[in-house]
Amino acid sequence: MMESKEFAMELFDTLCRRRQMQSDHINREELREIWSQITDNSFDSRLQIFFDMVDKDADGHITEAEVKEIIMLSASANKLARLKEQAEEYAALIMEELDPEGLGYIELWQLETLLLQKDTYVNYSQALSYTSQALSQNLAGLRHKSPIRKMSSKLSYYLEDNWKRLWVLALWIGIMAGLFIWKFIQYRNRYVFSVMGYCVTIAKGAAETLKLNMALILLPVCRNTITWLRNTRAARALPFDDNINFHKTIAAAIVVGVILHAGNHLACDFPRLIDSSDQTYAPLRKYFGETKPTYLALVRGVEGVTGVIMVVCMLIAFTLATRWFRRSLVKLPKPFDKLTGFNAFWYSHHLFIIVYISLVIHGERLYLILDWYKRTTWMYLAVPVGLYVGERTLRFFRSGSYSVRILKVAIYPGNVLTLQMSKPPTFRYKSGQYMFVQCPDVSPFEWYMPLNCK
Repeated sequence: MMESKEFAMELFDTLCRRRQMQSDHINREELREIWSQITDNSFDSRLQIFFDMVDKDADGHITEAEVKEIIMLSASANKLARLKEQAEEYAALIMEELDPEGLGYIELWQLETLLLQKDTYVNYSQALSYTSQALSQNLAGLRHKSPIRKMSSKLSYYLEDNWKRLWVLALWIGIMAGLFIWKFIQYRNRYVFSVMGYCVTIAKGAAETLKLNMALILLPVCRNTITWLRNTRAARALPFDDNINFHKTIAAAIVVGVILHAGNHLACDFPRLIDSSDQTYAPLRKYFGETKPTYLALVRGVEGVTGVIMVVCMLIAFTLATRWFRRSLVKLPKPFDKLTGFNAFWYSHHLFIIVYISLVIHGERLYLILDWYKRTTWMYLAVPVGLYVGERTLRFFRSGSYSVRILKVAIYPGNVLTLQMSKPPTFRYKSGQYMFVQCPDVSPFEWYMPLNCK
């Protein structure tokens, strides 16, 4: 979709072209006249402006190419990717319907016919109020559509625009469900179930989903890999531009997994183990020792300590990553105001270094698993962690590759920052792409939020 500044220039050129104004500036009276038309909310006025914007040569005719441009603009404005892809086909169909004589163009009244769903050949010399009346009648007709038909239509459009997201989410949820059920059944058939009951099966099922999600959550933030994948055929089926949204969705699933895993251990199966009889406990001595452990001993063990460390670090990082803290919407008194803003979010996210170290240790010291090859935490994490560490290392060394000079800095209304910088000789980009900027004098580690390239 066109940027706001470009759209404003296009609108200005259109209104000037209609008035045959050749100058780059206008006087007060001309501004008043233009402003009056822009703020006129009537359908006829807006239709006229829209027609003039597409009718570049101001001859009162719209060609098939210009009809295609209308469809493209509408599709972009409403984020209808499928409609945009089929713009040429729809333009041909519209011309076939509205231009049966094959003149190669349509006029304003025919465009109104298209938008208002009126009979094709209606005399446009009717009073302008008739247009509003016809529009109201057509809208009223739409209101009487069957609710089922409306829902079906909305669902169809939704699926067309979101099928990539939906199939990825369905696959992800399906894998999580499969892992949870597999581990649940596995522990349901072990002796430990007779002691700890469904507490242990739910805790272990949740743990398996946590392994998966702690691995997956790193992939959407591997920026170089995502950028490369956008240019491959995989982009046809995978929504790489939704990487951060997927990252957040996985984080939410991790929160649920932690609650189920830690909650069932601390509040359910630990107490059941401690309260079990000596006879019931006997088969579990190979896991917990000859003497039945106390609750404090279980929490103070390696598994308990690493678990608590992970929960505390996650709680801090997740809290400071919320919109209220990240965007400083929460106003805290000094010195606690340092806990809000992007810097707090950025640095607190690095607590996950501690989380991943603790997770590996936690996974290697499990109570109920003795064989090393059944401790699979490291298997889940090896590739994603290696990829992410490689990307961060590459980012660190590459950060010194491009040096620039600041040519101009400006802040526009809406708290919009503009930086004009010299372009390094080997740096290539396309307008509309974004980049991250590092300012070493401020911090050698911080990368500032994406800036659009012009």
